[in-house]
Amino acid sequence: MLDYNNSIALHIQLKNIIEKKIEEGIFTDQIPSERQLMTDYNTSRSTVREAVNLLVREGILEKRHGKGTFVSLKPIQDWLGNLSSTTETIIQMGKKPGAKVIASYLMETPHHIQEKTDLKEAYFIKRIRYADDTPIGVEQHYYPVHIGEKLIKYDLNDVTLYDLLENELGIILAEAGQTISSGAFSDEDKENLELTDGTNALIAERIIKDRNNEIIEMEKAFYRSDLYTFKLNLSRKFG
Repeated sequence: MLDYNNSIALHIQLKNIIEKKIEEGIFTDQIPSERQLMTDYNTSRSTVREAVNLLVREGILEKRHGKGTFVSLKPIQDWLGNLSSTTETIIQMGKKPGAKVIASYLMETPHHIQEKTDLKEAYFIKRIRYADDTPIGVEQHYYPVHIGEKLIKYDLNDVTLYDLLENELGIILAEAGQTISSGAFSDEDKENLELTDGTNALIAERIIKDRNNEIIEMEKAFYRSDLYTFKLNLSRKFG
């Protein structure tokens, strides 16, 4: 219940209660109606609306016209500056990771891939990535043929490719260069991600090398911009 003797404003108290219920998994889809919240917490409509509007502005809730107010899917956050896998990032956000292979074959690499990797041939692996069973992106991997031929012997569904490279193939991933841009999904990938609207793609392109500066993998990933974000830690050096 709300504490009317507390110095914290009533709508902030209610906001905190709703947010806690979301974090605890009590509210997972649609939250109670305004009228129900007014009854449950013995408060006014204006208090309920202020609390809900704050949560909407913070991206925790979303209003759907004619349907009610729902818990939003919080974006997966990938921290730049660390060579972490998508699986690790999803786990760190408290979600269940998943992956499904939709293509794998030996290919003659497109010209733009050759320019960046010097690979005339590559083993191509394409996977849909999931967070809590929601498709959040499509990852395209290009491997030197001798690495790809070894990887493809494993079940690549619901596994971390970095773990296979390091723990099974004995390859040490030393460094990576990454670029981030925005763009559009292909019609095929819209279907793969079950998209029906004009959701933008957040495009992450990464080249990983080993200790000998040899290219281990080039990855081009297309993530839903509403469900996947990148954060960058910055520090200012003085002197």
